Amino acid sequence: MREDGGMPNRLADATSPYLLQHAENPVDWWPWGPEAFEEARRRGAPILLSVGYAACHWCHVMAHESFEDAGVAEYLNERFVAVKVDREERPDVDAVYMEAVQAATGQGGWPMTVFLTPDKEPFYFGTYFPPQPRHGMPSFRQVLEGVDAAWRDRRQEVGEVAARIRADLAERASVYSAGSHRPPAQADLHQALVALSREFDQQRGGFGDAPKFPPAMVIEYLLRHHARTGSEAALEMAVRTGEAMARGGIHDQLGGGFARYAVDAGWVVPHFEKMLYDNALLLRAYLHLWRATGSALARRVALSTADFLLRELRTPEGAFASALDADSLDEETGAPAEGAYYVWEPGQLVDLLGPADAATAARLFSVTAGGTFEHGTSVLQLLAEPEDFDEYEEIRRRLLEARAQRPAPARDDKVVAAWNGLAIAALAETGALLERPDLVEAAERAADLLLAVHLTPDGRLLRTSRDGCAGANAGVLEDYADTAEGFLALYAVTGGAEWLQLAGGLLDTVLGHFADEASGALYDTADDAEELIRRPQDPTDNATPSGWTAAAGALLAYAAYTGSDRHRTAAERALGIVGALASRAPRFIGWGLAVAEALLDGPREVAVVGPAGDPATAALRRVALLGTAPGAVVAVGEPGDPGAEVPLLADRPLMGGAPAAYVCRHFACDAPTTDAAVLAERLGVAVE
Repeated sequence: MREDGGMPNRLADATSPYLLQHAENPVDWWPWGPEAFEEARRRGAPILLSVGYAACHWCHVMAHESFEDAGVAEYLNERFVAVKVDREERPDVDAVYMEAVQAATGQGGWPMTVFLTPDKEPFYFGTYFPPQPRHGMPSFRQVLEGVDAAWRDRRQEVGEVAARIRADLAERASVYSAGSHRPPAQADLHQALVALSREFDQQRGGFGDAPKFPPAMVIEYLLRHHARTGSEAALEMAVRTGEAMARGGIHDQLGGGFARYAVDAGWVVPHFEKMLYDNALLLRAYLHLWRATGSALARRVALSTADFLLRELRTPEGAFASALDADSLDEETGAPAEGAYYVWEPGQLVDLLGPADAATAARLFSVTAGGTFEHGTSVLQLLAEPEDFDEYEEIRRRLLEARAQRPAPARDDKVVAAWNGLAIAALAETGALLERPDLVEAAERAADLLLAVHLTPDGRLLRTSRDGCAGANAGVLEDYADTAEGFLALYAVTGGAEWLQLAGGLLDTVLGHFADEASGALYDTADDAEELIRRPQDPTDNATPSGWTAAAGALLAYAAYTGSDRHRTAAERALGIVGALASRAPRFIGWGLAVAEALLDGPREVAVVGPAGDPATAALRRVALLGTAPGAVVAVGEPGDPGAEVPLLADRPLMGGAPAAYVCRHFACDAPTTDAAVLAERLGVAVE
């Protein structure tokens, strides 16, 4: 029961933690569905669509200020049908209306506030609205009153606006036809590098100005471009950006992992929410930085990020939760405050460590009297390598233990298939390359959960689950593509042929239900999904690889394992959009550029054949995994075992009875070698 004595609204039965946060609002929320739109038609009322997610700071602010206000709720309930959507459960709904918001206002964000006709057509937009007018923004109550007046008195005008917006969205979608673009060539990828170099922050690393988002996918492209071409400029941008982020406040210097973004250009003050997808992508990027350079810092960051995933985001069922909130309870005030869990004052260090160690900790982590955050607190940074690592580790351990006693940020324990696929790939590779079998086991356990809960008997994916129970929302393109990517990584690391077969099944669904055969373009939703005002489709990478570019990467890798011309052709056609965007918007097509590097390099196909227990087989396998050749695939097996059914391993004999490695492109192979050093030279191994 609510504090005002009312009963919970229709969100009380939701599985989404975000929707459950609003279940006791006095607002009479409806979940997205046909019932809400039928109610709007019955009442002749407009719809307020509010979209957010559980870890969103400003979503919480607007909820406390407006949706928990009885007067606002009474007005809203009387004149509107209020629909609440978790953008992480329904990325298709979010994508369609966010495109409209950005087109109309030039910006976007969450909470997203959109007013719709009962036919789902948007006609007025915004994001956060305050409870009173300020900074040129109307109050939320004023917005409601204005929209209500327009709906009652200027209905024809509202309908005309909605029709124009719908037509504009349809026109914008037509630019994503991949059929009009050639596949990316070397010149395109070079132009992307030139464009990135113009946006590179020479002083602070990263690209552009504040706010600064961690460019994990662009780093992957830069590392692959360096591996293929030898470009020192590409490597320098990747290394300097990786180090700047690792040393800044965006990186949790005590517990590992990364916050969503930095509000400043120097990576000092983060927006404190921690997302699974960011950390999965950055884990893999830092692992690959280590693989390319041998950087001890990159190795340390990769391992601490992996440990963060296991410690703080792993669910009891073995998968990974979506996010940690930006807010937690302030110990002094008891009120929610952004970053309260993470920031420190000099006096707190003295109380915990004593004066001498506190002075060392303050110097190590840049804790000052003036602070770098609110109320004189400091976000921890590590601007230089510690002179005494034992001392550093002891201080870090004591601070982490003390922090664990603070009120912790809330966790959105919803499991998203796509983001778990990214985590599976990152953990599997990290476990194999850095000799942490527990990470490989964690990746396998998460994959098992996806198979048991998210994969339906007809081979379709469900997007979310919670507490081991599947949600009702169908998987979108990124779910199929990123899950396939995770399964392909597991195959490379474990040799279990079932993972390759499962990836193939998911990619067949992609080709059968998400692809436009005429153009090679890919849609974000399946051809049998719920019909929205337009079928969402976006090839650009944002916080995660787009479903489009992720699918291209998985299709290309699967073709390299199997020799499937169908899958390779689909990957090439999908990558056509990369050639069009490479020089114009390289920051927003980073994963597409990385996949294009693999396409131009082959990708190389590495088959290692030998007895499983033979040290020579293990040595060749390790070198194969350490190779920096862009997008190279690795298959390990021996003649006669089930893995030999994988086409890449077929007809690959031992050499003189000894384990051998074959390096191929398009299944045309160089002479096999039994020498790990020769294999290392062929694959560009930079470490060990």
